[in-house]
Order: sequence, then structure tokens, then C-alpha cells
Amino acid sequence: MQRVRKSIPLFVINIIKCITSRFNKLGFVKELQRVTLEKVLGITTAGNSGLTCDPCSGTVAYPAGCVVVLLNPAKNTQQHLINSSRKSISTLSFSSDGRFLVTGESGRLAAVCVWDVSEGSLVSQLQEHKYGVSCVAFSPNGKYIVSVGSQHDMSVNLWAWKKSALMAVNKVSSKVTAVSFSEDGSYFVTAGNRHVRFWYLEPSRRVCPVPLMGRSGLLGELQNNFFCDVACGRGLRSDSTFCVTASGLLCEFNSRRVLDRWVHLQTGSARSLAVTEDLIFCGCASGTVRVFGASDLRFIGSLPRPHHLGVQVSAATQTRHLFSRMPDARYPDSVAVTFDPVNRWLSCVYNDHSLYVWDTRDLRKVGKVLSALYHSSCVWDLQSDGSSDSFVSCSSDSTVRLWSSDGVHGGNLLSNVSLAEQKAEGSSADSRSGIRTICISPDGTHLASGDRKGTLRIHDLTCMKELVKAEVHDSEILCLEYSKPLSGVNLLATASRDRLIHVLDAEEDYGLLQTLDDHSSSITSVRFAGQSSFCGADKSVYIRTAHRTVRGAEFKRTHHVVRKATPNDMDVDPTCKYAAVGCQDRSIRVINISSGKQKRSFSGSQTEDGSLLKVQIDPSGLFVASSCSDKNINLIDFQTGESLATVFGHSGNMVLLLSSSVCDDDDGGDYCDCDDGSDCDDGSDCDDGSDCD
Repeated sequence: MQRVRKSIPLFVINIIKCITSRFNKLGFVKELQRVTLEKVLGITTAGNSGLTCDPCSGTVAYPAGCVVVLLNPAKNTQQHLINSSRKSISTLSFSSDGRFLVTGESGRLAAVCVWDVSEGSLVSQLQEHKYGVSCVAFSPNGKYIVSVGSQHDMSVNLWAWKKSALMAVNKVSSKVTAVSFSEDGSYFVTAGNRHVRFWYLEPSRRVCPVPLMGRSGLLGELQNNFFCDVACGRGLRSDSTFCVTASGLLCEFNSRRVLDRWVHLQTGSARSLAVTEDLIFCGCASGTVRVFGASDLRFIGSLPRPHHLGVQVSAATQTRHLFSRMPDARYPDSVAVTFDPVNRWLSCVYNDHSLYVWDTRDLRKVGKVLSALYHSSCVWDLQSDGSSDSFVSCSSDSTVRLWSSDGVHGGNLLSNVSLAEQKAEGSSADSRSGIRTICISPDGTHLASGDRKGTLRIHDLTCMKELVKAEVHDSEILCLEYSKPLSGVNLLATASRDRLIHVLDAEEDYGLLQTLDDHSSSITSVRFAGQSSFCGADKSVYIRTAHRTVRGAEFKRTHHVVRKATPNDMDVDPTCKYAAVGCQDRSIRVINISSGKQKRSFSGSQTEDGSLLKVQIDPSGLFVASSCSDKNINLIDFQTGESLATVFGHSGNMVLLLSSSVCDDDDGGDYCDCDDGSDCDDGSDCDDGSDCD
């Protein structure tokens, strides 16, 4: 069966903190107390239905995979709600009192979930949609919830959620992207492709669910427009309904559902809308947010634009450098806006997956409260930069970013360095572009990166100057590894889907030292252990020993280990005596490197589904962490194989994880992981590093 690769537009990095008790006399951990999600670096908001604000506290909520992030912009702190079904959150909305949050899932048999925000608990789960939820909203009195299905579902459901009862239902005939309740709660409005419809809540004594009564808005000459977002008026304008169209129009419907007037936003397109008693904010193309008066649609002004696309964040020493006007600069589109009535702040999400919070108390002098820049496409690799509180990530968006991960203040973007040819900004990254893997030299001076076209780049980490650029492989580079400092040689190994391993001499301008071609399939991992090179592929693990020659070193095969299950990844313990190999059969096999014999084997997953994607041994050698295609992270005692903890928080396959030492203090350590978001349409996963063609 032909398989089609699908990808989530953003990969989310989760920082998970492991809190452990003190060590006993033998040096082993007595008990793993808890595992907590500390920080989420990323956002998967695709439209205005994926961003909401608590009208009472100002908390901003947005989805990040199957996690809801509750952001306090004033303190820049996060809380999280984790969807146990592992399905992506597609839409969310706060109740008017801020006590509850409703979310809608994507995918088949999607649920509408209601969460108690203060308790962080799921209080109700409503299942009626078959093919995803597009938008949700609470009624003003909090008694009802309306949910609208995706374009494959097409159902409009009205719930009495405290009774888990479906009160009314109907169908729509076109794609719907937004819903809004009137201020008095007597009706709600849906908007979409050539669609603006008013739905009325009429009391009924009939057995539920009853047909939901709806009447179309009178669109007149604008009937062929795509109405991207809708918001019912507030205060003196409560009898009006406002919409924006994809063509860049702000429209107002009167109490008789008639399109009364509209204004041009003077922009290529518009995506989102936020309405207060006196103001209307319209999120538009090229980073523009227009502000209009709610009473007369009078243009008031525009908010500042965010950073321009391709900006070098690391090179900016002052704030004005990020926002300097350039004649040919391009800006990300504003895809979602939400207003905080308490502080009068406006939160904006842009299509490069950045988040800004603007202070709009004085529209003549708008200030920036908070900004967060994340990867705009899938994250492929994470590496420690050698310090204890930061790490480096690379992505299909052709950037490498340096992050702080100190738990409380983690997630601050320190640099954003473009390493590959930039594609058209704002568009989704090509599946064949971007940085596939990175590795930092042991002395912390060089950054090696390999892209999906087989090009190797070496950069000086101090100034990010490109030192080497070479097309070393015919296909994407899957793995990079520097030799250990104690080996006495400074080598870099590159492994690719073209079945070749190149060993380069880092002391001689990364000249080719040796090419190894033993493998017959994609090489999924390569590791150095002392003077031995260790790699895995196509159900084979080869162990090679380095022999000194006039040119420096030459690797000769000493062991060839073959197993029935394909090894997807491996890691070497701190003593360089053993290697943990994660296999497709969900087992972790511990191999003695000197003899090539298997020492022990244990399960790397607590379920019977999927296969292991990544394994990582922490620097103390006590723990091994594994990520599995069942969307779980498993923390395992490396000596006994006992499972210590299983955590989740991603809606896609987790292809990466990074561990820091858990031996320095009793606060434990951090695990950073991100999902690859790629699935196959037949329900299977691409676990062996091969393409889904």
C-alpha cells in the first residue's frame, strides 16, 4: 500500500524534570518521586480558534500538540493540561468566569473535553464528533458548549456539558472555522467558506437532541467570500456581529442578519478577529494588526509589526535591531489574536509560530509585554552545548537555536542562526529541506550540521562563521558524532541514508580519512566509544576498532552483531564499556563493546504497541530513557531494566531526547524531547528511518 508522509507544522520541545530522592550507600536511587513537565517550547495554533484568554485573570491558553499551555504573560510562567488520549488539541476556549476550559481534538473519534483550570483536571468528556473538532465556545452563562466539527465531520453540536447531554444538533454544508456566542447567550454565529449562519437556542420539551435551528446571514455581493473569523459585539454593539474575510474585509452584520457595512483592511488577507466594547483588532498578513472603532468601523491605527523573517536574533544587541525597518523585509502573518480585558493586552500568534503580547492600553504608544520565538517547522535534533542549563536544537526551518533550560526561566531564545538556504518565508518547509542533525565538538568550539540534501556544514560556535561546507553524501545525513576527547584523535563521523559512513579528520580541516560501506540500508546511528566506532543499521550492529596509521587512524571491523529486530538508535554508557541499542521490537539490548556479546536485554516500553525510536543514557549511567512510537517516554533503571516512570505529552512520534546529569544534586535532571509529527495514512509509523513514500 502506498504511504503518504504527513507532518505537523511545528515540533514541540518539552522539558521534563525528574525529581529523585537521595542516593543510598550503594549509589543507587531509592525512589523516583515524580516526573513533571516544566516547560513547553513551541505552539501549534493554526487559527483564532486555537488561542484564547481568561477574561478574569489574563491567562493565555494555546495548544502545543496534545498539551494545553496556560501562559501567564506578566510572569512568563507556564502551567499545563495534558490530553491523555495523545490526540492533538485543535481548538480551545475559556468560560466567561475563567474556571473552565473547553478543548477540541483532531483526528478520528475526536472528543470535546472540559477542564477545571485551577485543579488541572478533566471534568467532562463529550464524544459525538467522528472526524475532528474545528472550533468550540462556552455560552456566556457557562451552561452550554457549542462544538463544530471539521470539514470532514460537518456537525454542529450544542451540549449541556455538566449533564454530558447533547441538547441540539445540525449539519453544515461548508467548512467552518469560527464560532462566537452573543453577549446575552440567545444565539451563536458560525463562519466559514461562503458561510455565516446564526443559530438560535430555543427551549424545547422534546426528547434531546433536537434539531438546532439556524438562519443564514444575508451576504449580498460578498457571498463568495471565505469568512475566516467571527465575533459577536459587546456592550452597546451587542446587536452587531463582526467578521473578517480572507480577502481582507472587515464586515458588520446588524440584528437582522444583514451585512450592513464593510471596510477594506488595506492588506492582502486577514485571518483573525478580537472584539471589545470599543475596539476591533484584525490580524492580517505581513505581521499587521489593524485597530478599528467598534461603533463606526473607523480606522484608529496599526500595532507594531513583529521581527522580520530571517532576523538574526543572536546578532541583535538592542531591541530596535529586531524591529528595524528594512525596505525588502518580509513579516510573518498574524493568524490568531485574543484580548485580555483586565490588562488591556493583546496576544498575537504569527504563522512562523512566534507569540507576542502587546500592551494596548495606549494605542498611540503600544509596548511589547512578552515575545517568544519558536521553530516554525519540525525539530530533528537536540544536543547539549556543554553547559548545564542550555541546549541546541535544529529544524526543518533551516535554523539552529540555543535555548536556556533552567526550569523556572527556561525556554528563552538565545540565538537563531540560519544555516541553510532559506525557503520562501511563511510557507511550510519542504520535506527535503532543513537541518536534519547537529553535533557539537567536545571542546565546544565547532558546530557540525547535516541537512536533508547530504550537505555537511561546520560553524565556529563563537562567531557562527561557516568554516566548512561540503556535499559529503548523496542523501540526507542522519547522524553526526565527534570522537571522545580521551581517544587522542579528533574525528567526526557522518552517517547517511545512502548507507555510507565517512570519518573526517577535524584537525585537518575535516578532510576525509576513511569511508565505511559495510551496511546495506540506512544507517540510523553512529557512536564513538574510546577508540572504537559503533554504529547500527539494517538489523546489524558493527563494532570497529581504530588503529593508528601514518594518516592518523584507520577503523577495522572487530565484531558484527545481527539481531532479528532493526536497531533504530543506540547510546554508549559513560564507562564506554556497554552500548544500549533500542530496537523495533521495543527491547533495549545492552551489548559489551569489547566482546560484541549481549549482556542483557529488557523492555524499553510498557505497552505492546509501536517501536523504540530513541534511547539515551544519562551521564551518571544510572538511567536510560527511551521514546517510543506509542507517544510515551520511558525512564528505566539501566542496571536492572526496571521501569521507573512513563510520561507522555506529545501527539506525534518523539524522535529526540536529551538527558542531563541526575547525580549532581537531589533535584534530579531534565529530559528534553520533541515529536516528529509524521504519520502514515494507514496508521503505521516510520520507525526505521526510511521515508514514507
